[in-house]
Amino acid sequence: MEPFAPEKFLDMAGTDHRVIFEAVDVVWRALEKIAPYLKFRLKPAMRGEVLGAAHIGANVFVGRGTTIEPGAFIKGPAWIGERCQIRCGCYIRENVILGNGVVAGNSCEFKNCLVFDDAQIPHFNYVGDSILGRRAHLGAGVILSNVRLDRREVVVSPGDASRIPTGLQKFGAIVGDHAEIGCHSVLSPGSLIGRHAIVYPGVSWRGVLPANRIARLRQPLEVVVRRE
Repeated sequence: MEPFAPEKFLDMAGTDHRVIFEAVDVVWRALEKIAPYLKFRLKPAMRGEVLGAAHIGANVFVGRGTTIEPGAFIKGPAWIGERCQIRCGCYIRENVILGNGVVAGNSCEFKNCLVFDDAQIPHFNYVGDSILGRRAHLGAGVILSNVRLDRREVVVSPGDASRIPTGLQKFGAIVGDHAEIGCHSVLSPGSLIGRHAIVYPGVSWRGVLPANRIARLRQPLEVVVRRE
């Protein structure tokens, strides 16, 4: 199997939108298929509950049991599954797919992304041009950066000195099933995080973190007596 095949990071049973991954050899290629998928398959409907004043665009589907809190802004095209929580101040832009049971929290922004079932993105997060696996979790303030500073093509760096071109100008991260990203971490463009991997709080990560690995940051800490 291709080392960056979708199945290496994601269980396709964790999404109702697995057709997006058909004929996809490397997982990031699925990002290019989100927009056309929504264009041809999305049928706008509101089956959830809007709890107060929220903006919901015309090209949006919201599943049963989903609640949308006051102040949320859903631009669309967007497909939001069942039993989701769209919390106050959440900004859902174009070409977003949220699975069932997803938490999309306050002051979080989503753009051109696919989020598998039961993932949690609860506080002050940016998810752009990215895929999050089933039960993946982003701590408060985690940013999935999707554009290089020089605006050049995003590459994947496996850690062996090679650089794999993606053909994408915008590509944030692939976060595998059950992965945990600690508070205030930043995943640089083209990051791949394996299943059940953990990135400790405050880490600036770039490259590929294999499944069941931990990326942790250690820093010197000095405690001194306070002077009057």
